[in-house]
Amino acid sequence: MGEFTQEIHGVVITFFSTASAVGKTLISTNMASELARQGKKVCLLDFDLQFGDVSNYLQLLPQRTVYDLQQAMNRQGSTVRAEEYLTPYEYQNVVFYVLAAPERLEEAYNIEADKAVEMVRRLQNVFDYVLVDTTSTFSRLNLALLNLSTIVSFLGIVDFIPTIKNMKIGADTLKKLDYDKNKIRLILNRSNAKTRISIDDVEKLLGEPFYHILPNDFQAASRSIKEGVPLVLRSGHTELGDALRDLVARYTNRVYDEPANMDVSAAESWLTRIFG
Repeated sequence: MGEFTQEIHGVVITFFSTASAVGKTLISTNMASELARQGKKVCLLDFDLQFGDVSNYLQLLPQRTVYDLQQAMNRQGSTVRAEEYLTPYEYQNVVFYVLAAPERLEEAYNIEADKAVEMVRRLQNVFDYVLVDTTSTFSRLNLALLNLSTIVSFLGIVDFIPTIKNMKIGADTLKKLDYDKNKIRLILNRSNAKTRISIDDVEKLLGEPFYHILPNDFQAASRSIKEGVPLVLRSGHTELGDALRDLVARYTNRVYDEPANMDVSAAESWLTRIFG
């Protein structure tokens, strides 16, 4: 990895949710792929420590993981080169790097939040973008990662009442952390899945519109995972792949949409009555 010589200060994009199975890994691997396709130096960190799937989605067989890097940092301190613990993903001419989740459960339990933050900061010095896939909880580690992040992609889906309840709790909690308003991006995945719950009702409940909406395409997503090729790198177009490319375009162009004016109290939807 001799190409990592110029010190930079990369953008950190963290993918977070308060519900499981919302598509964090699918979206993060595709964003990493599209950024790399654009010629950016990209690293994707799998900090879903117990059940991380980045390596599975990309069909990687990592020789080193987050745990190995932490062990090296404990032994060698500041002399450790974090980039030497990464696994490259390559498809045609696109290359980015992955810091894999620990292989064993006991290793996952022993990852320290301060060491994880140090890993991110070190990798910021050699990558344009450091993407972080997380687990769905407000843990000490995740709070530290959220604080460090340039952008937090807060993901949700509209399927069942408990999922929406958790989304609202998460969104409200993020607001209480008093981040800059442009730091948190609400992203809706699987938007056109069959459900009786409307997106408008959910946006009224959350008090703001979704920053970006991704369509439901189970078949395309499943084929992508099975083949280990992110949708944005596949030949041809799918609705989901195009929407993921559009999301990256918005991020890289620094597009900030002002929340639409809305009077939440004026639209007493059934969701508002349940959670209000």
